[in-house]
Amino acid sequence: MNLAQPTLEDIWKLFQETDRKFQETDRKFQETDRKFQETDKKIKQVTENIGRLSNKLGDFIEEMVHPAAVRLFQERGIDVHEVHRNVSSTRHGEGIEVDLLVVNDTDIIAIECKSTLSIDDVNDHLERLEKLKRLLPAYSNKQVMGAVTAMVIPENVAQYAYRQGLYVIGQTGNQLVVRNDLKFNAKIW
Repeated sequence: MNLAQPTLEDIWKLFQETDRKFQETDRKFQETDRKFQETDKKIKQVTENIGRLSNKLGDFIEEMVHPAAVRLFQERGIDVHEVHRNVSSTRHGEGIEVDLLVVNDTDIIAIECKSTLSIDDVNDHLERLEKLKRLLPAYSNKQVMGAVTAMVIPENVAQYAYRQGLYVIGQTGNQLVVRNDLKFNAKIW
């Protein structure tokens, strides 16, 4: 069998075919990259929209709890009479934001409102309660208690909040209730 050596023309054709395939692969790669960038942009838009929706649901929860807050805690024997919304302060480079503050002359209940409550949300609120008197010194002579509320409160999260000394406010039927049993003792900060 005689194997012929490739000619210069054969090599040139092979080079052109390889170059054509490389350019086609490069074009496909650029098209795929463009599609990935478009997909990434759409994912970012959806994430932003979900974030805005979550914030709106949190605002909705605040709107529900605000008018009921005084009643809820008066039913628990805490004679509160004022509700303040979106209280914030920044001091010495440290900040705090509280969704709702329910107060009287001696007590404050700081309420965190979420669409869906998580253990991280409970932990964040506990940290907030630790610094409340320092960053809101007008309340430094009051007993501070905490509460959490949400549209969705998983049972394990409600139990965790309870064990941390927080009131848990939830929906039952057509009204809001404090879900803690009557044996509950709130943590005082």
